[in-house]
Amino acid sequence: MSAKAISEQTGKEFLFKHLCTSAALQNRFRYANVSADTDWARLTQEHPWLLTERLVVKPDQLIKRRGKLGLVGVDLDLQGVREWLKPRLMKETTVGKAKGVLRNFLVEPFVPHTQEEEYYVCIYATREGDHVLFHHEGGVNVGDVDAKAQRLMVAVDDKLREDQVREELLTHVPEDKKEVLSSFLVGLFNLYEDLYFTYLEINPLVVNKDGVYVLDMAAKIDATADYICKAKWGDVEFPPPFGREAYPEEAYIADLDAKSGASLKLTLLNPRGRIWTMVAGGGASVVYSDTICDLGGVDELANYGEYSGAPSEQQTYDYAKTILSLMTREKHPQGKVLIVGGSIANFTNVAATFKGIVRAIKDYQGPLKEHEVTIFVRRGGPNYQEGLRVMGEVGKTTGIPIHVFGTETHMTAIVGMALGHRPIPNQPPMDAHTANFLLNASSGPKTPAATRTASFSEPRTPTEVSPAKKPKAGPPPEVGASPCCSGAKATTLFRKQTKAIIWGMQTRAVQGMMDFDYVCSRDEPSVAAMVYPFTGDHKQKFYWGHKEILLPVYKNMADATKKHPEVDVLISFASLRSAFDSTMEAMQFPQIHTISIIAEGIPEAQTRKMIKVADEKGVTIIGPATVGGIKPGCFKIGNTGGMLDNILASKLYRPGSVAYVSRSGGMSNELNNIISRTTDGVYEGVAIGGDRYPGSTFMDHVLRYQDTPGVEMIVVLGEIGGTEEYRICQGIIEGRITKPVVCWCIGTCATMFSSEVQFGHAGACANQASETALAKNQALRDAGAYVPKSFDELGNVIKTVYDELVANGTIVPAQEVPPPTVPMDYSWARELGLIRKPASFMTSICDERGQELIYAGMPITEVFKEEMGLGGVLGLLWFQRRLPRYACQFIEMCLMVTADHGPAVSGAHNTIVCARAGKDLISSLTSGLLTIGDRFGGALDAAAKQFSKAFDSGMLPMEFVNKMKKDGKLIMGIGHRVKSVNNPDMRVQILKDFVKQHFTSTQLLDYALDVEKITTSKKPNLILNVDGFIGVAFVDLLRTCGGFTRDEADEFVEIGALNGIFVLGRSMGFIGHYLDQKRLKQGLYRHPWDDISYVLPEHMSM
Repeated sequence: MSAKAISEQTGKEFLFKHLCTSAALQNRFRYANVSADTDWARLTQEHPWLLTERLVVKPDQLIKRRGKLGLVGVDLDLQGVREWLKPRLMKETTVGKAKGVLRNFLVEPFVPHTQEEEYYVCIYATREGDHVLFHHEGGVNVGDVDAKAQRLMVAVDDKLREDQVREELLTHVPEDKKEVLSSFLVGLFNLYEDLYFTYLEINPLVVNKDGVYVLDMAAKIDATADYICKAKWGDVEFPPPFGREAYPEEAYIADLDAKSGASLKLTLLNPRGRIWTMVAGGGASVVYSDTICDLGGVDELANYGEYSGAPSEQQTYDYAKTILSLMTREKHPQGKVLIVGGSIANFTNVAATFKGIVRAIKDYQGPLKEHEVTIFVRRGGPNYQEGLRVMGEVGKTTGIPIHVFGTETHMTAIVGMALGHRPIPNQPPMDAHTANFLLNASSGPKTPAATRTASFSEPRTPTEVSPAKKPKAGPPPEVGASPCCSGAKATTLFRKQTKAIIWGMQTRAVQGMMDFDYVCSRDEPSVAAMVYPFTGDHKQKFYWGHKEILLPVYKNMADATKKHPEVDVLISFASLRSAFDSTMEAMQFPQIHTISIIAEGIPEAQTRKMIKVADEKGVTIIGPATVGGIKPGCFKIGNTGGMLDNILASKLYRPGSVAYVSRSGGMSNELNNIISRTTDGVYEGVAIGGDRYPGSTFMDHVLRYQDTPGVEMIVVLGEIGGTEEYRICQGIIEGRITKPVVCWCIGTCATMFSSEVQFGHAGACANQASETALAKNQALRDAGAYVPKSFDELGNVIKTVYDELVANGTIVPAQEVPPPTVPMDYSWARELGLIRKPASFMTSICDERGQELIYAGMPITEVFKEEMGLGGVLGLLWFQRRLPRYACQFIEMCLMVTADHGPAVSGAHNTIVCARAGKDLISSLTSGLLTIGDRFGGALDAAAKQFSKAFDSGMLPMEFVNKMKKDGKLIMGIGHRVKSVNNPDMRVQILKDFVKQHFTSTQLLDYALDVEKITTSKKPNLILNVDGFIGVAFVDLLRTCGGFTRDEADEFVEIGALNGIFVLGRSMGFIGHYLDQKRLKQGLYRHPWDDISYVLPEHMSM
């Protein structure tokens, strides 16, 4: 949602902080918030004026007309305020249809004034600009300000001037107040623009001899501008509409939504209700709510919400578990139903999102069964068959009743099943598998193919449809004319030769476009180039049918348009932060005639500026917040139409006779499905986007379709909010639109809710009665459009109108031509489980593919929760099991004692020399590590093997020493250059004490110590050194800790695991030496001559 209401306190805080005006603004920051938790003593300390001034108190909960409702206490002292609050604070009250508890109140100084000093001012945004309303008689009884007030429209990108204000708004204001008011109003308008307000009303605004007083204020700001205005706004809290409580779960989902590129929305309507929804898509979520309310479920509808935009499995899991947690808190005598619905996805991997839902269902299977929850599922889109399969499987394994349906079932049919209005089919027919687009499945010579079952929410007889009024005939205006813009816009946006530039590295979308081009039998790909500013110019590889091709990628639009003058379409996948700048830049190139903006969340003020420039230059903008559009047989925008299986199923590879325009991207794909099943298919379809101000409007496209010879009928899927549908009514009545128009506006449920609900699309909110879906549907019906009784009947109405056109010869269904086959991408075939190939690597220690890193089966969160430490992690990654705590401690001690042994040893020496030669950390560390071997540091494995072999063979220590001497071999792990019996190595002593105290058995260590007694009797420095000690102690650990079999313990010794301890530990020291040399700024090392013995041949010695 973009326009969000803020509290009066927040609005006044913005105003007092940022208003620039020469008018004397009084009572700045003099307000106090009161709630049930208020400490009055502390409140009066923070606001001492409460004790000395007369006061006003009122609820601050988005309640309109508080004065008329008796919810304003006036001219009270502090005690009077407290008395006034007693019967109201935390008490339920009714405002209109909404019942709610009065929780938050605002206390301000009372301003004595006369009626003549009260004024009314309001600023609100429209597509063309911002309207400023001013009336010289403000206050409670201001009445119909739309009819009374002076009005001034400030066009987009224009500024409000004081002379304009005086001449057009202040005509009824006394001369002595005009200067103050004009300065204030201009400052207010500048504030409104700078802080991205969409609505700002002050009533009354009091102006007297002391200055200007803002008494009551209501405002909305564009929440999508948070990244622009964060420094000025701070952390804004958006209160819920009066009558609806603010739930922590709503805040949790809002936080998930803010952190995600996907869209996640949740509004709780009735937490005790029995009907819960989990719907994919902003438009689809409205349609499901409409259908539930149409079938009498409004009082039991528990929530409104949506998840869309390809959320990850984890995000879907978090969303689903929130819903399941809420619905299993209170039992309902009739049990509960969960509707997991959605239209046909364009790009969301249905199976991936359903896996998140399945995880949540498994986690909550107990409470779900206890609360007698039945789940109904209907979905389509990429990999939906696998998604439906896993949903069906979890129903069987958990015992929860889950009824699963795909695209063969009408989108909202499951609502009728869930509410008991129609029977549940035992075995619903299933469409072809996603992979079947490899095969030509055409079965009939003509279209439409009667493949859809009667699966509406209620069994119906064939619908007789006739428009309430016949449209007047009239000659169509000149082709290409557009009544709403100064620049001439094209009637035909896409042809079979259309070429596009893609802004953004969206390789999947580009490949989808190329596959569509191929099945449409285009001669060349529709994508000419890509623009991606974050990499240098290069080529990107794609497939054209079976063949690999290279597509150029440029750093900027200037280079791309210069190299590709044939391009006239830009498809922008720029982020919401960069979409405005990149679009404005693109419109500077005259060859660009059409721009599709995919990003959702662009601030409305920026969108309006883009629209203004586009109108001036004759550029058609589709979006923002859209999936795009499609012209079968010619061109598709990005991910529109989904995967190739849906392209073929909906016959989008060749043109039909029906053109449609929708707001919702997901619902546009549902329209592709409905139209393909009831007519000869789609001629063109556009999703204009869900924002309040789409770049092009319903009427823009309806007029294009009217003037396009191949289009014989038009379908419009309108929506609550805005008044654009009334232009269609006017066009039909005036005869400008003569082709049959089938239209339905979604959002009919909004009038049934007691409090305002903001639906998934930013523009889906009615600000007045004429903007409701019910009003618009009736107006369209009266104008002569074909309007069904509900969305359920939309397909029937489309079929009825189409059949009439076929019967009278207007449409002659064409012979079906099978499209060429396209190979499936390897990655997608693998996703579907259609192919297998040997893996290049095998791993069993770590898995990073899920939402959480896993070490040997243990999630990383558990590793930290269990405080396993470095030793525990090493046990998981090296030995694939949890080791006892003492074993983890021993590993960490080994790492500590082997970390370093001074700069003189060969490894440290090499590291230092390398560092002083100016090499980097990795090179220097590697230089040191390469010296590790049998002579330096690599004795752990060798010592372990030698001692183990001798001990296991039953050889006595003396026999072992004698044999090694006889064979001329050194005993690995015995001997030290510096340490001796008389100068013991404290590292060994520390480890020995720990091992003797904690290990269950030390047989091999005891054997090695007996060997040490023999060797030190011959020479005092032939001690068991730290390498030897760690080697034999580790063998004892592996053999006796209980985590390994004897064979496993021996295998780890054999494959070199013990040397890893020294390598890992000593790496810490080598890095320390490297950093030390860099910190000391040591220069290039050259070994001194006097430390080198030059041994040359005798004949050269002179």
